Amino acid sequence: MLAGVALTLAACGGDGDGNGGGKAEDGLTGRGPITFATGKDRSGNLQKMIDAWNAAHPQEKVRIIELPDEPNDQRQQMVQNATTRSDAYTVLNLDVVWTAEFAANRWLVELPKDELDLASLLPATVATGEYRGRLYAMPLNSDAGLLYYRTDLLKKAGVAGPPKTWAEMWAACDKVKALPEGEDVDCFLTEVGKNEGLTVSTAEAVASAGGAILDASGKPAVTSPQAQAGVRFLVDAMKDGRMPRAALTLDGEGGRRHFQAGRLLFHRQWPYQYELANADDGSSKVAGKFAVAPIPGRNGPGTANLGGHNFAISAFATNKATALDFIRYMADAKQQKADALATGKAPTVAALYDDPELVKKYPFLPTLKTAIENAEPRPAAVRYGDVTAAIQGAVYDALSGRTSSDKALADLQSRLTQIASS
Repeated sequence: MLAGVALTLAACGGDGDGNGGGKAEDGLTGRGPITFATGKDRSGNLQKMIDAWNAAHPQEKVRIIELPDEPNDQRQQMVQNATTRSDAYTVLNLDVVWTAEFAANRWLVELPKDELDLASLLPATVATGEYRGRLYAMPLNSDAGLLYYRTDLLKKAGVAGPPKTWAEMWAACDKVKALPEGEDVDCFLTEVGKNEGLTVSTAEAVASAGGAILDASGKPAVTSPQAQAGVRFLVDAMKDGRMPRAALTLDGEGGRRHFQAGRLLFHRQWPYQYELANADDGSSKVAGKFAVAPIPGRNGPGTANLGGHNFAISAFATNKATALDFIRYMADAKQQKADALATGKAPTVAALYDDPELVKKYPFLPTLKTAIENAEPRPAAVRYGDVTAAIQGAVYDALSGRTSSDKALADLQSRLTQIASS
């Protein structure tokens, strides 16, 4: 949907041969201790995996550098590190949409495709690590938006199964709200705070209404009737109370806590929530009372956003040979399976979606695999920071009532056109 931004913006960065990044043969040397810059590890499993690596590689130990929880802040710290050519970060845990920006600015070293097991991965995930035909990041976790829903409340309200359309979702909400148990339960939540989650929610809503942020030629198309319908879905949900006002200040973790507290009927969320919401240690009031389905759309099943995280090597780091071996270790199917079992993170190895042990623990894996294969990406843009900031600013103004949906999208159309032409 937004991939066309890469075509209009990619030419703004990179080296003289038009490929960007540092070449693999130029810099994958050096052995010794390395660092791993990543967002917060809420599960504790990441440290366990690294402890196992460190025990086997006492001269090449990995130290975690934990970045802020919010993706925008993570990206900003990585950008600051790169622009100062600092060697503080060796391996970077990148959101899938940052690859083009980092590669084009020559902040990453190209990875050798023939030395990595790319054939075993879901093709959609491999594409997220590439820039202009070269690989700069190894896909480690994938993601696609899913609809979490309260099976106990739907059953009590006489609703047969999850909704496939927005209208069906609102009708189910009305039935549940009529129950004594549903009186204090919010209908729906997706991320609409002024952060990266809002870009994801906007992209999904627009695509799920049959629209696109950009048309087939790569030009902004947010004033099309379909794109307008997608944004109005979010704005109207906020306006009529189907989405709580608190959503404007909640990030992904805030939404997870809201769902786990039993205060939410339908929740658009990433796969990682399943394991946490199903915990039987008393931390979740909805354990055993929910299920997962594809997100709904305007006239049928919606279009999820393709998310995930990839590991890349900083162009300014030392001990890059160790870094490449560490990436291989973390990307191995055995490690991905162990991590999925411990955390619920979606793997990138295709065969793991049919693994009996994983499917038994996460029955939604076949649904997730289909969602990933059919998902639409956010823009693989060199100026991604400008693109996502424009989307967030315009849509947030509409959600908070500062301007109308039509005015917000007209302003966004103008801003995206400026970015694409500069």
